[in-house]
Amino acid sequence: MKKLKIICLFLTMHSINLVAGQDLKPEYQKFIKAFIANVKNDKKEAIGAMISYPFKREYPIPTIKNKAEFIKRYNEIFDAILKSEIIKSDPAKDWSEVGWRGIMLNQGTIWMDTDGKLTAINYQSKFEKDFKNKIIASEKTKLHPSIAKFKTPECVLETSKFRIRIDDLGNGNYRYASWSIKKSISEKPDLVITNGKWLPDGTGGNHSFEFKKGQYVYECYIAPLREKGAAPARLIIYQNKKEILSQDAKIVSK
Repeated sequence: MKKLKIICLFLTMHSINLVAGQDLKPEYQKFIKAFIANVKNDKKEAIGAMISYPFKREYPIPTIKNKAEFIKRYNEIFDAILKSEIIKSDPAKDWSEVGWRGIMLNQGTIWMDTDGKLTAINYQSKFEKDFKNKIIASEKTKLHPSIAKFKTPECVLETSKFRIRIDDLGNGNYRYASWSIKKSISEKPDLVITNGKWLPDGTGGNHSFEFKKGQYVYECYIAPLREKGAAPARLIIYQNKKEILSQDAKIVSK
């Protein structure tokens, strides 16, 4: 299985590289050139109009809900390093169409859809890194003591029945904590599983977390890049390799 995953990942990267070697379509280059020019001249209003909202930042940094909020937080995201990568990019050579996932800059620093909307920025400025650390420190004081120790938070998911929190304990060890949807995360979890695994799905940021407990496997699939109308996450539970539960989930940001 491990070899198969490595082969699939290699084939995905190989197919993306083939696309990247081709010039991007002129109609896509047009709105990318406009985006580059807007970044070069710090035209926050124009860039804000190109954003697909809500615009997520790395958890637990709050999601940007609208254009006005984006303009206020523009400098938190677009620092000198990110702006330099964008401004120096060649619309024809450095931006690649990756099927239904959209168009990416270099190896996925920025993603846009084929309508010219900015859908993701996979870059974190020093401001955001510091902000994230402050949020984590505060968050730890609000959790039940049994799960208050972790390296970094990954996400909080909510299905129709469950509230799920996934944390990175360090050294590739992920923890799954679950409550009834009616309970608060300040209460003791109904279920805690450690030694979970993070599994990538392509290069667009989609991935899953897998946790095993006896005859059960709990899979949380996270899809930042997804088809229109699809849920951003999904909980799937298997018993003896047979699927016994599958529920769409929303990703909760604070």
